Amino acid sequence: MVHLVYCDNVGKKGERILDKILVGTKTMVVRGAAGRKIPHSRVFAGETLYFMEKGTAKITAKGIVKNVENYIKLSDEEILKILGENQSKLNLSEKQKSRWHKKCLCLVEFENVQEIAALDFDHQGNMDDWLIIEKIEDVVVGTSIPYNYDKSKF
Repeated sequence: MVHLVYCDNVGKKGERILDKILVGTKTMVVRGAAGRKIPHSRVFAGETLYFMEKGTAKITAKGIVKNVENYIKLSDEEILKILGENQSKLNLSEKQKSRWHKKCLCLVEFENVQEIAALDFDHQGNMDDWLIIEKIEDVVVGTSIPYNYDKSKF
């Protein structure tokens, strides 16, 4: 499987999240919720991550999953500890730390990130901020297929 990861436009101090990923100051992303939510338990080492910045409709980078940590039913103390221990890779702002203070967390570490020739993203109304697909062409203009959540079910 491959994964399409939406990156917020702005991180701390106005930095673009994708820029931090490309220069290597961010080598891990986090997703979290009150309960298990994609990509929790559905992303694995060796798989490919594609990155795009929200609002651009352009897929502009890719990397390889290095390591994944999935957590459920975390206490407030455990959440703070996990985010704190991984801060050097996550590079989160205070606002982002608050946003990801969730009982279920999925931390995805990646490597070998490189810019790619921009691919036009074919956005469909039912898409979340992390997509699990067979191949990137499934969500690229001209080769896309109707997106469904079959591959995203637990």
